[in-house]
Amino acid sequence: MTELPESTYHYHIAKKTKPHKDKELEDLIQAIFEEHKERYGYRRITIELRARGYKVNHKRVLRIMRQLGLQCLKFTNRSRRYNSYKGPVGKVAKNKINRRFMTPHPLQKLVTDITEFKCLNDEKLYLSPIMDLYNQALVLHKTENHCYLFIVN
Repeated sequence: MTELPESTYHYHIAKKTKPHKDKELEDLIQAIFEEHKERYGYRRITIELRARGYKVNHKRVLRIMRQLGLQCLKFTNRSRRYNSYKGPVGKVAKNKINRRFMTPHPLQKLVTDITEFKCLNDEKLYLSPIMDLYNQALVLHKTENHCYLFIVN
């Protein structure tokens, strides 16, 4: 004999005879998941179910997917990390300064850079100053609306 209360026994017997209420939804979720090659998570599956006319909550879809062991692993934040690097583009200048930023002679070492400023109405302005490393004075500066290489020439 077990020490199980009689009411608990009858509750579980009655529960076994009832049909599984989420069986149709489980089959449909499984079909949608496989139809989209395991790329849909619970949010997209919820949207797809609503598009097919089922009124279902996203929490219910998530619970069913966890019970079935369905999880979208193809598109995670690690696999979709943004990287704009396209490899070496253009010509890389030789390093002639070698971190020797001081010079005893004027106009011997000139350096420049292009800086982008965002202006009103989503316009951009590009500034290219030329600096002498002898006394860190600006020799020349040029501003343009477009970033072209000839700004620094």
